[in-house]
Amino acid sequence: MSPPLAHALLLLAGALWGGGFIAQQTAMDSLGPLSFIGFRFLIAGLVFLPFAGIEIRRSVARGKVLRIRKFLPLLWVGLVFFLGMALQQIGLLATTVTQAGLLTGLYIVMVPMILLFVLKEPQHRLIWLAAGLALFGTWLLGQGGITDFGLGEGLILSCAVFWAIHVILVGKIGTRTGLPITLAVVQFFVASGLGFLGYVLARQLGFEQEPALKLEMIQSAWTQLAYAGIFAGGLAFTLQSVAMRYTKESTAAILLSSESLFAALFGALLLGDRLGSVGYVGCGLIFGAMVLVECLPKEDPA
Repeated sequence: MSPPLAHALLLLAGALWGGGFIAQQTAMDSLGPLSFIGFRFLIAGLVFLPFAGIEIRRSVARGKVLRIRKFLPLLWVGLVFFLGMALQQIGLLATTVTQAGLLTGLYIVMVPMILLFVLKEPQHRLIWLAAGLALFGTWLLGQGGITDFGLGEGLILSCAVFWAIHVILVGKIGTRTGLPITLAVVQFFVASGLGFLGYVLARQLGFEQEPALKLEMIQSAWTQLAYAGIFAGGLAFTLQSVAMRYTKESTAAILLSSESLFAALFGALLLGDRLGSVGYVGCGLIFGAMVLVECLPKEDPA
C-alpha cells in the first residue's frame, strides 16, 4: 500500500470517528457507558471476525507459523484500547462533547513526545510543527478553550494518554504481526468483554449511571449502536490498523486529528451547530497540518 493511500484511509477513519461522537453522546440517553462499550464492540467484533479469519488463513497459506504467543501482545492493545474508550465514555457523562474533543485532541502531541522521550525515536521537525497546528486548530474549533475543569475533564485527559499509547501500539504491533484486521478484532472482543465485566461491577457497586439492562433500552439505542459498532468502531479502527502498517505513528496521529474537523462538520449538518470565524480558522489549521505531513520525506531524518 502506498503512503498516500494509507493516509487517505486514516482520514476516512477520522471522518467516521467524527460522526461517532454524536452516537456516543446520544446513546447514553438509553444505555450506561460500560454497557454501551460492551454492545458496541461486540457488534464490531462479530461483523469483522470473518475478515480476520480470511487474513489468518492467507497468512498460514503463505507458510507463516502462527503461535499463541504471537497473539498475546494483541491482548495488551485491547486492554489499552478499552481503558481509553471507557475513560472517554464515562467522562462524557460529566462534560460536553466540545470539551471532550478538545482534551482528547491532546494525544496529537503526546504521540511524538512518547516516541521521542520514552522510545528514543527522533521526530522530523515538520512533525512538531504539524502537531502544533493540529492541536491549536482543535482548540480553536472548540471556540477557544476549556471553560471548566472537573472530574469529567480529568477522565477525558487521562483517556488522551491511553489513545496516544494505543496509536503507538497499533503501529508497532500491527507491523510486527502482519495481521492488522486480526489485531482490530481482538481488541474489539477484549473491549467488549471488559465493558460487560465493568457493567456487572458497576451494578454491584451501585453506579447509578449503569441502569439494569432491558430489551427496550437496547432497541432505543439501536441506531447509535449500529453506527458506533460497525462504522465508527469496527470499520474505523480496522482502517487504522491496516493503514498504520504503511505510515509512522506521529504522522498517523496528526491525520487522525481530522476527527475533530469532521465532528464539527457533522455537528453542523445533523445538529444545527454553527462555527464562528474562529472555528473556521481552526478547520484551516487542521487542514494545513494534514497537508504539511504530506510534505515529509519518505525517510524521516531527525
